[in-house]
Amino acid sequence: MKTMSFDFQSRRSMVTARRGMVATSNPLASQAGLAILRAGGNAADAAIAAAAVLNVTEPASTGIGGDCFALYYDAKTKKVTSLNGSGRSPTALKLDDMLALGYKTIPERSPHAVTVPGAVAGWYELLSKHGTMTLKDVLVDAIHYARDGYPVHPVFGAGWAATEDFLRQSLNTEEYLPNGSAPKVGQIVKLTGLANTLQMIADGGPEAFYSGPVADAIVSTLQGAGSKMTLDDLHQHKSTWGEPISTDYRGIEVFEHPPNGQGLAALQALNIAEGWDLGSMPWDSPERLHLMVEAMRLAFADARQYIADMETNPTPIKALLSPEYAAQRRGLVSATQSMQPPEYGRPLGGTNTVYLSVVDGQGNACSFINSLYFGWGSGIVAKGTGVFLQNRGAGFSLEAGHPNVLTGGKRPYHTIIPGMALKNGELWCSFGVMGGFMQPQGHFQVMSAMIDDDLNPQETLNRPRFCLEDGTGGSVLALEDGIPSETIKRLAALGHKVRPVSGRERGLFGDGQIIRRDAETGVLFGGSDPRKDGLTAAF
Repeated sequence: MKTMSFDFQSRRSMVTARRGMVATSNPLASQAGLAILRAGGNAADAAIAAAAVLNVTEPASTGIGGDCFALYYDAKTKKVTSLNGSGRSPTALKLDDMLALGYKTIPERSPHAVTVPGAVAGWYELLSKHGTMTLKDVLVDAIHYARDGYPVHPVFGAGWAATEDFLRQSLNTEEYLPNGSAPKVGQIVKLTGLANTLQMIADGGPEAFYSGPVADAIVSTLQGAGSKMTLDDLHQHKSTWGEPISTDYRGIEVFEHPPNGQGLAALQALNIAEGWDLGSMPWDSPERLHLMVEAMRLAFADARQYIADMETNPTPIKALLSPEYAAQRRGLVSATQSMQPPEYGRPLGGTNTVYLSVVDGQGNACSFINSLYFGWGSGIVAKGTGVFLQNRGAGFSLEAGHPNVLTGGKRPYHTIIPGMALKNGELWCSFGVMGGFMQPQGHFQVMSAMIDDDLNPQETLNRPRFCLEDGTGGSVLALEDGIPSETIKRLAALGHKVRPVSGRERGLFGDGQIIRRDAETGVLFGGSDPRKDGLTAAF
């Protein structure tokens, strides 16, 4: 008998509803969040339920061994708050340690790249401040799928198969290679170690993760591999709440999480682009794409220079987002030649991830992102726990004096960024695009599509994208299948290092989720990216 095909050509319409909506990159996660909404939970409760299921069904992308960030809109106060659930470097890890080992950058798959996992504490903080349920309430589905099993979905299954050799060479990964190989699409997978860990967290709260057997396993595994992580590093971890950063783009106030996340880059690109009439140009014209790419190059040049831990190296946010600075940077853009690469500006004195969006029937919204950074993070599983540990420390600079330089007990430059937008103080949309340095580029492109071109959420996510591949001004410009060949030729003639991309490599362009809300009727409009397995669930 022939094996069933798992290839697909997706054409989706947007989803509409009023009582609640959850958009994620996996159907089981979307349904888990929806079940919480139907049981009377709010956007915060549903977000954690969905994030926890993604930990099980997309374990290469996210997990409790990683970090999380959130933006939350409270419909009663009409305020947006930001949660920083990212962890810090081991206190004993110093710049000189890395330089003495001959490193110019922190190796991406090494124990030295592992920072304290912040996700569990972040989940708890979000529920405590904005939720109505407990961790025990919202982890039920995640524990069920981990313990009793779930069938592997097509897009993630293809990625799992592609990383089989990497997993074989990694540490304590047996649970993720059932019968010694990556699971096939449709195969039932059980993650018993992870189920036990999630159950301990459900029963004991964050203390069950940051102390006790799980913490002991994390530290002993890491120290055995050469890390300087200690139990004190885990015990001392804390999440932080703050004010989001924002800018007005053509009457829509777009919010991002402040540094150490890179949302600032998306806002700067929007500020620069606001001086051009993008909506008068075809979206796939070389003229429009050239301007948008140049705005993004300039934003990345500043992001890589200034974004760091705000507690140790405050970023000059007000100056970087000022209209005067945007005009100054815009003036550097030539209509006939690309920048390769631009310098960062001096305004002083004047990155594999999952993203999900939830809006409940009362109009509360949670824009939430959870990540291990690279696929499978550091490639290290804390023995016996099923917990992959992130490699966010690879985001530090090893250049003495740089704002983002490695220091013990410091948060690194983070690629993950949730987004949100208000109009006249009311929720307009909760949105995000995952994928390393693709994320601010995705935010810029989806906001332009909805605001400049009046596209609905699903149309917006269907549109082909560009990506400056490594988040620097001199990056290769990847252009997704669907952008006209004549446009690609013209961009190359302008000096862009273009690379057309199609097929499974389209994962480079990330995946997004968007929920819009009509403030007058309360109707929700949702879209889920066709590049992944996800869907928008609503009632």
